[in-house]
Amino acid sequence: MSKHSLRPIMFAGTGSDVGKSVIAAAFCRIFLQDGFQPAPFKAQNMALNSYATPDGLEIGRAQAVQAEAAGLPCSTDMNPLLLKPTSDRMCQVILNGRVVGNKSAADYFNGADREQLRAEVNSAFDRLKNSYNPIVMEGAGSIAEVNLRSRDLVNMSMAQHASAVVVLVADIDRGGVIASVYGTMILLTEEERRLVKGIIINKFRGDISLFTDGVKIIEDLCKVPVLGVVPYFKDIHIEAEDSVMLDLKNRTAVDGKVNVVVVLLRHMSNFTDFDVLERDERVHLFYSNNVDEISKADIIIIPGTKSTIADLYELRKNGAATAIVKAYRDGKTVMGICGGYQMLGMEVCDPQHVEGPIDALPGLGLLPVRTTMLGEKITRQVQFNFLDNPATCEGYEIHMGETELLSGNASALNALSGGNADGVHVDNRCFGTYIHGILDNAVVIDHLLAPFQSKLITRTFNYKEFKEEQYNLLADHIRRHVDMKKVYEILENRY
Repeated sequence: MSKHSLRPIMFAGTGSDVGKSVIAAAFCRIFLQDGFQPAPFKAQNMALNSYATPDGLEIGRAQAVQAEAAGLPCSTDMNPLLLKPTSDRMCQVILNGRVVGNKSAADYFNGADREQLRAEVNSAFDRLKNSYNPIVMEGAGSIAEVNLRSRDLVNMSMAQHASAVVVLVADIDRGGVIASVYGTMILLTEEERRLVKGIIINKFRGDISLFTDGVKIIEDLCKVPVLGVVPYFKDIHIEAEDSVMLDLKNRTAVDGKVNVVVVLLRHMSNFTDFDVLERDERVHLFYSNNVDEISKADIIIIPGTKSTIADLYELRKNGAATAIVKAYRDGKTVMGICGGYQMLGMEVCDPQHVEGPIDALPGLGLLPVRTTMLGEKITRQVQFNFLDNPATCEGYEIHMGETELLSGNASALNALSGGNADGVHVDNRCFGTYIHGILDNAVVIDHLLAPFQSKLITRTFNYKEFKEEQYNLLADHIRRHVDMKKVYEILENRY
């Protein structure tokens, strides 16, 4: 613990996707660099990107990234409540890392267990605060959704419980930033407004000096200092939390590189599995469910999904399943991860209707396995050896269902450290695994790219070193544009 304590700090937004997660990650790294022992916290997260903690429980991926920036292993206390959408109106509820059921939005927000959930998230925060300093908190959506005030678990009610300093984050790139900041402040109660001690204007493009008048107007209207105006950046790469970021990804193949397509699924989860390929200069990564674009790829990867059977049905319906099978027969490489691995098998069965009303659906038939969906979820971090490579690899599993080998025409892909096996390997062009993060291991990438040596002109990519460099670059970026002296004054109760 550091010599003196700092108040918890919450980065709350004027709306969704204003950059709160990345700002929180930056401050986790800054506090670490300055000799503190910070830890991230988000009471409730809604995301399909999740991560397994060292003790085999499940949290939102964003808090795992923030923990990494803070130099910590992640824990469920950092994100005690995770909602994973299963449809437009339903979500899986994960409390303290374990699935407690599926609920509709109405049942979740109006349910009788609301105060029990509040007690759980408050307790998680209290445990975290006893071990770390400061706690870097993240809000969700807009803190001015007054219709949800009585049911709020993650924004101002959480800040009040934590006695946190609240910093309002607004996205100027969307336009109307003065109105959004002022409108947000006006809609807060007087007690809530007293917690807001600063404002950060995020994603600014152009000459910041031209916004000097805007800063003064905001400060005059809100009676709160603007701590910084943070420029938009493209050259710092931090894992994205929200699937909306997929809209910014490449959608087509290019000439002259190894083309890797991630098949775009409606319920795709853990798309951060592919960040390493997106940063690797040896390949061109793109996302598509277009049959023509899939046929242009050298490597086809079917990703994880929250609804395997629904997405498998969609692949068959739109012709992508046929295109993937043809691509393999034409000499392309096909890989499946988690739900994608299940789809590559002979059949996916759901006798207990865990995912929906369909009892079973034929898979793509490229792997001699059958998957049966079960109600219990497997979540764990794993160490393994990939094929015959002696290097120790790391990853994590988050999946429902058991997959069985149906014939001897395949072998295990990975040997887990505990003696069990994972995945199936038919040949060097077709394999599947339950392990998320498998591509973060250089030996796996090298194997995947081995058939394309003639196209490879740059060195092996070290993703762990790259991520550490990015956290430090992000911290430097924030330090340049945010008044850290004022931040510390606020957190030390000197403001």
